[in-house]
Amino acid sequence: MFAYKTLKSGTDIRGVASEGGGAPINLTDEVIERIAAGFLVWCEKHLNKAAAGLKIAVGHDSRISADRISAALCRVFTACGASVSDCGLASTPSMFMATLELPCDCSVQITASHHPFYRNGLKFFTPAGGLDSPDISEILEYAEAGASPEKKEGGSVTTVHYMQKYAENLRAMIQKGVSAEDYEHPLNGFKIVVDAGNGAGGFYATEVLEPLGADITGSQFLDPDGRFPNHIPNPENEEAMASVCAATVRAGADLGVIFDTDVDRGGAVDSRGEEINRNRLVAIASAIALEGNAGGTIVTDSITSDGLKTYIEETLGGHHHRFKRGYKNVINEAIRLNNEGVNCPLAIETSGHAALRENYFLDDGAYLVTKIIIKAAQLSRAGQSLESLIADLKEAKEEKELRFPITTADFRPVGEGIIAALERYAEDAGWAIAPDNREGIRISFPENDGDGWFLLRMSVHDPILPLNLESNTVGGVHILAEKLLAFFEQADTTYVDYTSLQAFLNA
Repeated sequence: MFAYKTLKSGTDIRGVASEGGGAPINLTDEVIERIAAGFLVWCEKHLNKAAAGLKIAVGHDSRISADRISAALCRVFTACGASVSDCGLASTPSMFMATLELPCDCSVQITASHHPFYRNGLKFFTPAGGLDSPDISEILEYAEAGASPEKKEGGSVTTVHYMQKYAENLRAMIQKGVSAEDYEHPLNGFKIVVDAGNGAGGFYATEVLEPLGADITGSQFLDPDGRFPNHIPNPENEEAMASVCAATVRAGADLGVIFDTDVDRGGAVDSRGEEINRNRLVAIASAIALEGNAGGTIVTDSITSDGLKTYIEETLGGHHHRFKRGYKNVINEAIRLNNEGVNCPLAIETSGHAALRENYFLDDGAYLVTKIIIKAAQLSRAGQSLESLIADLKEAKEEKELRFPITTADFRPVGEGIIAALERYAEDAGWAIAPDNREGIRISFPENDGDGWFLLRMSVHDPILPLNLESNTVGGVHILAEKLLAFFEQADTTYVDYTSLQAFLNA
């Protein structure tokens, strides 16, 4: 029997849905149908509503397998008597908002984020938010067991253009935030380049910015094309960022923005063609989020820089709470802090996942970019720029990420053992272990001895030990890597392949 649990990827379901990647298709129609039935069983249990009475929204990104998967979902939903709102091409965040605004009981987004074109997957939402890891496990258990509600007549599929309403909301947000003399066209005089990477984000240029008066000349790859022929739609991808940076400069634009395939992540580019990404994006988002939240706490993932912590705490007067990698991890931690009475307006990962409390802690790339555009317009009116907002952010001179595969099936104990051994080694060597380690181990070194830090941790999902190194001095990363190599050479690395570290030092 097919092992459905292999399709679990954190809080998503992901698999191979099309030919072209060299791997067999495991998101077949039968598999999708069983997952759809399992989701209905989950809904009956957790939403306390019969499947025959459910209202379900279904959307998808631009992947070539989207229509097939959508049809399989709708077959099962309608066969069990549910009413389906077919939203067609949509962003992932819009499918959460659809549960509130259509309204509906739940929704499904068909997407595999930035993964290659031949992969696809499913994300699930209720009005309470995105389903979490245990929920996905439960759905897949139902699917594997063949669980399903009773078949009922009366199911239906209705085409709903919810993205029009979602875009309208963003336009109204900009109009209110900028509050220009020409209220209907607050972006008159602004030139903004949008790179959608042929994903679902092209609407942002044509349905949000252009109607508000922005000049979107130079925008690129707005048309949906599920094979992503130009570059991977991913703000973390070097080729993608180089492309939007060049397009922004070529167009003489005030700002460039880029989205991943399903628009739950965004990045930006300033007028000089410099990336506003990773730590710079976190810094700008933090400055925006802390307006009206003096002394508030910003939750980030574990690989944010020391300079960012200084910027948040000393320049902005906030508190920095460094947590685990994984966008759902930082969001859940921010929600936990707020429930405990801590003023925490923002959870953000360096990958570009950003969730603001004012927006239901939904990771929404279009919402974040909209907040940035509003701030850019406000600063422009005062004769300032986005760059001036983060002028005090101290950025590292060097950074590097290496990945060490763990070569045994039972990989987690091996990885945890290496991290524990490194902690003992660091203590014996007198190294400065970070007091806020919440995953792996982060160790800092002074100015004359590497001038930076490294973090060794377990991957969220995979049998890999990622290593991040950062230094404030040219050549510092090499010094830090040498220190770590000395550790690995005396550790038990039977199942750990650290040859990439050796190759980096020998290069």
